[in-house]
Amino acid sequence: MPKITIAIDGYSSCGKSTLAKALAAKLGYSYVDSGAMYRAITLYCLEHGIIKDGVYQREEVVKILDQVHLSFVYNPHTKASDTYLNGQNVEKEIRQMAVSKNVSHISVIREVREMMAKIQRAMGKNRGVVMDGRDIGTNIFPDAELKIFMTADTDIRTQRRVDELTSKGNPVSTEEVKKNLLSRDYEDSHREENPLRKADDAIILDNSELNKEEQLNFVLKLVEDLKLVEGLKALK
Repeated sequence: MPKITIAIDGYSSCGKSTLAKALAAKLGYSYVDSGAMYRAITLYCLEHGIIKDGVYQREEVVKILDQVHLSFVYNPHTKASDTYLNGQNVEKEIRQMAVSKNVSHISVIREVREMMAKIQRAMGKNRGVVMDGRDIGTNIFPDAELKIFMTADTDIRTQRRVDELTSKGNPVSTEEVKKNLLSRDYEDSHREENPLRKADDAIILDNSELNKEEQLNFVLKLVEDLKLVEGLKALK
Protein backbone atom coordinates (compact mmCIF):
# COMPACT_ATOMS: atom_id res chain seq x y z
CA MET A 1 0.00 0.00 0.00
CA PRO A 2 1.33 3.47 -0.83
CA LYS A 3 2.24 5.65 2.13
CA ILE A 4 -0.66 7.46 3.75
CA THR A 5 -1.24 10.63 5.76
CA ILE A 6 -2.17 10.22 9.41
CA ALA A 7 -3.77 13.16 11.23
CA ILE A 8 -3.91 13.17 15.02
CA ASP A 9 -5.96 15.86 16.77
CA GLY A 10 -7.13 16.29 20.33
CA TYR A 11 -6.95 18.17 23.58
CA SER A 12 -3.84 19.37 25.41
CA SER A 13 -1.71 16.79 27.21
CA CYS A 14 -3.48 13.78 25.74
CA GLY A 15 -0.16 12.38 24.55
CA LYS A 16 -0.68 13.27 20.88
CA SER A 17 2.99 13.95 20.24
CA THR A 18 4.16 10.85 22.10
CA LEU A 19 1.84 8.63 20.07
CA ALA A 20 2.60 10.39 16.79
CA LYS A 21 6.37 10.08 17.26
CA ALA A 22 6.14 6.37 18.09
CA LEU A 23 3.79 5.75 15.17
CA ALA A 24 6.02 7.58 12.71
CA ALA A 25 9.08 5.65 13.92
CA LYS A 26 7.25 2.33 13.61
CA LEU A 27 6.00 3.06 10.09
CA GLY A 28 9.13 4.83 8.87
CA TYR A 29 7.13 8.04 8.31
CA SER A 30 8.00 11.68 8.90
CA TYR A 31 6.66 13.25 12.07
CA VAL A 32 5.50 16.87 12.34
CA ASP A 33 4.53 18.45 15.66
CA SER A 34 2.31 21.31 14.50
CA GLY A 35 1.83 22.53 18.07
CA ALA A 36 5.57 23.09 18.38
CA MET A 37 5.38 25.51 15.48
CA TYR A 38 2.82 27.70 17.26
CA ARG A 39 4.84 27.42 20.45
CA ALA A 40 7.96 28.62 18.62
CA ILE A 41 6.20 31.75 17.38
CA THR A 42 4.89 32.37 20.89
CA LEU A 43 8.41 31.99 22.29
CA TYR A 44 9.72 34.51 19.75
CA CYS A 45 7.03 36.99 20.80
CA LEU A 46 7.87 36.52 24.48
CA GLU A 47 11.60 36.92 23.92
CA HIS A 48 11.14 40.08 21.86
CA GLY A 49 8.70 41.78 24.22
CA ILE A 50 5.73 41.48 21.88
CA ILE A 51 3.86 39.63 24.64
CA LYS A 52 4.06 41.38 28.01
CA ASP A 53 2.18 40.03 31.01
CA GLY A 54 -0.12 38.11 28.70
CA VAL A 55 -0.96 41.20 26.65
CA TYR A 56 -0.07 41.68 23.00
CA GLN A 57 -1.09 43.64 19.94
CA ARG A 58 -2.25 41.48 17.04
CA GLU A 59 -0.66 43.85 14.52
CA GLU A 60 2.73 43.49 16.22
CA VAL A 61 2.56 39.70 16.01
CA VAL A 62 1.65 39.79 12.32
CA LYS A 63 4.48 42.22 11.66
CA ILE A 64 7.20 39.83 12.88
CA LEU A 65 6.01 36.69 11.07
CA ASP A 66 8.50 37.14 8.22
CA GLN A 67 11.27 37.13 10.84
CA VAL A 68 10.32 33.67 12.06
CA HIS A 69 11.92 30.68 10.33
CA LEU A 70 11.03 27.21 11.57
CA SER A 71 12.57 23.82 10.88
CA PHE A 72 12.75 20.35 12.38
CA VAL A 73 16.09 18.60 12.83
CA TYR A 74 16.40 14.92 13.72
CA ASN A 75 18.00 14.30 17.12
CA PRO A 76 19.79 10.91 17.13
CA HIS A 77 19.82 10.82 20.95
CA THR A 78 16.07 11.17 21.39
CA LYS A 79 15.31 9.57 18.02
CA ALA A 80 12.87 12.40 17.30
CA SER A 81 12.93 15.78 15.61
CA ASP A 82 13.73 18.93 17.59
CA THR A 83 12.16 22.28 16.81
CA TYR A 84 14.50 24.99 15.55
CA LEU A 85 13.64 28.69 15.59
CA ASN A 86 15.86 30.82 13.34
CA GLY A 87 18.57 28.18 13.47
CA GLN A 88 18.46 27.64 17.24
CA ASN A 89 17.23 24.50 18.99
CA VAL A 90 14.29 25.63 21.15
CA GLU A 91 12.77 22.25 21.94
CA LYS A 92 13.15 22.75 25.70
CA GLU A 93 12.20 26.43 25.75
CA ILE A 94 8.90 25.99 23.90
CA ARG A 95 7.67 23.50 26.52
CA GLN A 96 7.90 25.99 29.39
CA MET A 97 4.79 27.16 31.23
CA ALA A 98 5.14 30.75 30.01
CA VAL A 99 4.73 29.53 26.44
CA SER A 100 1.83 27.25 27.37
CA LYS A 101 -0.02 30.18 28.94
CA ASN A 102 0.17 32.27 25.78
CA VAL A 103 0.23 29.89 22.83
CA SER A 104 -3.57 29.66 22.45
CA HIS A 105 -3.77 33.45 22.20
CA ILE A 106 -1.21 33.56 19.40
CA SER A 107 -2.64 30.55 17.56
CA VAL A 108 -6.02 32.24 17.05
CA ILE A 109 -4.51 34.95 14.85
CA ARG A 110 -5.59 34.34 11.26
CA GLU A 111 -2.28 35.33 9.66
CA VAL A 112 -0.39 33.04 12.01
CA ARG A 113 -2.63 30.09 11.19
CA GLU A 114 -2.38 30.77 7.45
CA MET A 115 1.40 30.81 7.65
CA MET A 116 1.52 27.58 9.65
CA ALA A 117 -1.02 25.85 7.41
CA LYS A 118 1.04 26.61 4.33
CA ILE A 119 4.18 25.15 5.92
CA GLN A 120 2.36 22.10 7.28
CA ARG A 121 0.70 21.23 3.97
CA ALA A 122 4.06 21.50 2.21
CA MET A 123 5.58 19.09 4.75
CA GLY A 124 2.88 16.52 4.04
CA LYS A 125 2.50 16.88 0.29
CA ASN A 126 4.30 13.59 -0.42
CA ARG A 127 2.36 11.67 2.24
CA GLY A 128 4.14 9.23 4.53
CA VAL A 129 3.62 11.70 7.38
CA VAL A 130 2.14 11.65 10.86
CA MET A 131 1.10 15.12 12.03
CA ASP A 132 -0.53 16.05 15.31
CA GLY A 133 -2.28 19.23 16.39
CA ARG A 134 -5.71 20.80 16.75
CA ASP A 135 -7.00 21.13 13.18
CA ILE A 136 -4.98 18.61 11.20
CA GLY A 137 -7.85 16.33 10.21
CA THR A 138 -10.36 19.13 9.70
CA ASN A 139 -8.26 21.80 7.98
CA ILE A 140 -4.68 20.85 7.12
CA PHE A 141 -5.32 17.34 5.78
CA PRO A 142 -9.10 16.88 5.43
CA ASP A 143 -8.41 14.03 2.99
CA ALA A 144 -6.05 12.13 5.31
CA GLU A 145 -6.58 8.39 5.03
CA LEU A 146 -6.54 7.96 8.80
CA LYS A 147 -7.73 10.50 11.38
CA ILE A 148 -7.48 10.05 15.13
CA PHE A 149 -9.08 12.31 17.75
CA MET A 150 -7.49 11.91 21.18
CA THR A 151 -9.07 12.69 24.53
CA ALA A 152 -8.60 11.78 28.18
CA ASP A 153 -9.90 12.58 31.64
CA THR A 154 -8.94 16.14 32.69
CA ASP A 155 -7.32 15.10 35.98
CA ILE A 156 -5.28 12.44 34.23
CA ARG A 157 -4.13 14.93 31.61
CA THR A 158 -3.21 17.38 34.36
CA GLN A 159 -1.05 14.86 36.20
CA ARG A 160 0.68 13.81 33.00
CA ARG A 161 1.56 17.42 32.27
CA VAL A 162 2.80 18.01 35.82
CA ASP A 163 4.98 14.91 35.61
CA GLU A 164 6.36 15.98 32.22
CA LEU A 165 7.29 19.48 33.36
CA THR A 166 8.74 18.27 36.66
CA SER A 167 10.91 15.69 34.89
CA LYS A 168 12.33 18.48 32.75
CA GLY A 169 13.24 20.63 35.74
CA ASN A 170 10.19 22.91 35.57
CA PRO A 171 8.23 22.28 38.81
CA VAL A 172 4.65 23.58 38.67
CA SER A 173 1.54 23.26 40.81
CA THR A 174 -1.28 20.90 39.88
CA GLU A 175 -3.78 23.76 40.15
CA GLU A 176 -1.83 25.96 37.76
CA VAL A 177 -1.53 23.21 35.17
CA LYS A 178 -5.21 22.24 35.37
CA LYS A 179 -6.30 25.85 35.00
CA ASN A 180 -4.04 26.22 31.96
CA LEU A 181 -5.36 23.03 30.34
CA LEU A 182 -8.99 24.01 30.78
CA SER A 183 -8.30 27.49 29.46
CA ARG A 184 -6.52 26.13 26.39
CA ASP A 185 -9.29 23.59 25.78
CA TYR A 186 -11.88 26.38 25.76
CA GLU A 187 -9.86 28.77 23.62
CA ASP A 188 -8.89 26.09 21.10
CA SER A 189 -12.50 24.91 20.79
CA HIS A 190 -14.02 28.38 20.47
CA ARG A 191 -11.58 30.27 18.25
CA GLU A 192 -12.93 31.59 14.96
CA GLU A 193 -10.10 30.23 12.80
CA ASN A 194 -10.35 26.44 12.45
CA PRO A 195 -11.33 25.54 16.03
CA LEU A 196 -10.48 22.24 17.64
CA ARG A 197 -13.16 19.70 16.80
CA LYS A 198 -13.43 16.07 15.86
CA ALA A 199 -13.53 15.44 12.11
CA ASP A 200 -16.65 13.53 11.09
CA ASP A 201 -14.57 10.56 9.96
CA ALA A 202 -12.06 10.61 12.82
CA ILE A 203 -11.75 7.70 15.22
CA ILE A 204 -11.88 8.62 18.92
CA LEU A 205 -9.03 7.40 21.10
CA ASP A 206 -9.70 7.92 24.82
CA ASN A 207 -6.41 7.00 26.45
CA SER A 208 -7.37 7.70 30.06
CA GLU A 209 -6.68 4.08 30.96
CA LEU A 210 -4.25 3.13 28.18
CA ASN A 211 -0.47 3.04 28.38
CA LYS A 212 1.78 4.13 25.52
CA GLU A 213 2.16 0.63 24.07
CA GLU A 214 -1.59 -0.01 24.09
CA GLN A 215 -2.25 3.28 22.30
CA LEU A 216 0.36 2.53 19.66
CA ASN A 217 -1.00 -0.97 19.06
CA PHE A 218 -4.53 0.43 18.75
CA VAL A 219 -3.52 2.78 15.94
CA LEU A 220 -1.23 0.25 14.26
CA LYS A 221 -4.22 -2.09 14.07
CA LEU A 222 -6.20 0.67 12.35
CA VAL A 223 -3.37 1.13 9.84
CA GLU A 224 -3.26 -2.61 9.14
CA ASP A 225 -7.04 -2.75 8.71
CA LEU A 226 -6.81 0.18 6.29
CA LYS A 227 -4.14 -1.62 4.28
CA LEU A 228 -6.34 -4.72 4.13
CA VAL A 229 -9.31 -2.72 2.86
CA GLU A 230 -7.19 -0.99 0.23
CA GLY A 231 -5.72 -4.34 -0.80
CA LEU A 232 -9.17 -5.85 -1.31
CA LYS A 233 -10.21 -2.84 -3.37
CA ALA A 234 -7.18 -3.35 -5.60
CA LEU A 235 -8.26 -6.95 -6.28
CA LYS A 236 -11.69 -5.95 -7.55
